[in-house]
Amino acid sequence: MKKSNRNMKLLVVLLSLLLMGMLVFVGCGGDNGDDPDAGPDDVDVDLEDDNDNDEEREETLGDLLPQPIQSRLASEEIEGDFMTVWAEHYADHMREVTDGKYELDVYPYGTLGDTRDINELAQLGVVEYVFSDFAWISAFVPEAQVLTLHYLWPPDHMPETLDWVVRNGEFMEVLEEAFRRNDLVPLGLLYEGWQTITSNRPIRSVDDMSNFKVRIMGSALLTQNYLAYGADPTPMAYGEIYGGLQTNLIDGQINPIFAIRSMNFYEVQDYFTDIFAEPFTGIPTVNMQYFDSLPEEIQQEMRDFWTEAILPSAEWINERHETDLQAMLDERPEIEYHEITGEELEEFKEMSQPVYDQFLEIGGPQAEEVLETLLNDIENAKAALGID
Repeated sequence: MKKSNRNMKLLVVLLSLLLMGMLVFVGCGGDNGDDPDAGPDDVDVDLEDDNDNDEEREETLGDLLPQPIQSRLASEEIEGDFMTVWAEHYADHMREVTDGKYELDVYPYGTLGDTRDINELAQLGVVEYVFSDFAWISAFVPEAQVLTLHYLWPPDHMPETLDWVVRNGEFMEVLEEAFRRNDLVPLGLLYEGWQTITSNRPIRSVDDMSNFKVRIMGSALLTQNYLAYGADPTPMAYGEIYGGLQTNLIDGQINPIFAIRSMNFYEVQDYFTDIFAEPFTGIPTVNMQYFDSLPEEIQQEMRDFWTEAILPSAEWINERHETDLQAMLDERPEIEYHEITGEELEEFKEMSQPVYDQFLEIGGPQAEEVLETLLNDIENAKAALGID
C-alpha cells in the first residue's frame, strides 16, 4: 500500500510538472532574475573563477545554446535554507553566463514531494536536478553512504579539507562512476554544518545513547552508526519530525543547526549535543541523460560553480549556524547546549569504527574503491593543508 501511495504521489507530481511546463511554454518571457536572500551579513557569492576573461566567457557560453533551455531543480530544503538559497545562486549564475539562455526554476522542499520522491524524479528525468543530501541519495546510489561514516573529517577544518578533496583528489571521479550507474551525475559536494543531536534528555556520553529513539535520515548505514552507540535509530520523513517529537513518538533527532531552527524542532527539545561525527553534506545532482546532452563547456561551467561555491557557502552556513543557535538559546534559555570532548569523544570514535566494515558489505559494488579513495584523499588534504 505504501508503494502504491508513493506511486500515486509521483503521478500527481508528474501531471503538475506537465501543466507547469505548458504554462511556461505559452507565457514565457518573464524576468526571473531576483536575487534570493543571501543570509547572514549578505556573504559575497562572487565566486573565485571571476577574472579578466569573464566577459569573453559569458559571451561565448550563450552562443553554445542554439535555443533557450528551461530546467527545474527540486531542493530538499525549505525557502531560505542552504540548498534552496545556493540553488538560486546557481540559477542566477547560469542565467548570467549564458546571456539569459539558461533558465532554472528552483522548487523548495514540499512543492514536488518528499525527499525520496524528488531524488526519484531526477533519476527519471522528470526534473533535471535534485539538491539532496548524502543519506537520502544513497537509496539510489549506495556508494554515497560513505559520506555517512562517522569521524572521517577533521572537525576544525572540514570546509578546507572538502575543498581540497574536490579540487585535487580522485574521490569525485570515483563517486561519479557510481552515480552514473544510476542515471545521475554529482556536480559537487558542499558542507552544511555539523549534525547536532537534539533530545528530551541530556546526552553527555555514549552511555546516554542507550535506547535513545532518535530520528535519522533514510540510510542503512546511518542506522548502523547509531546502533553502534546503543541508540534506537528511526528513519522518518523530514516533514514528520516535529510531530514525532511533540508526541514523544521519538526522543530526539539529528540535523544541522539551521534546520533545527527553520523547522522549529527546538520548540519541543531541551538538549542540544554535538559529537562532531557527521558533517551534513549536500550533493547538487543532475540527470545523466540531460547533462550529457549539453555542450562540454556548459557541463564544465556547471561543475565549476559548485566547486567554487564550497568555501563561500561554508562561510555562509557557519555564520548562519552562529546566529540561529544564539536565536534559539535567546528564545528558550532552558535549552542546554553541550559539546562532547575528551575521553567521552574518544569513546564515540572507538565505537564508530566497526561500521566502516559494514559499509563494505552494503555500500554497493564500488564500496571498497570509494572508501579507500576518500580516506586517501582526506589524508592527502590534511598533509597539504598542515592539519593534524
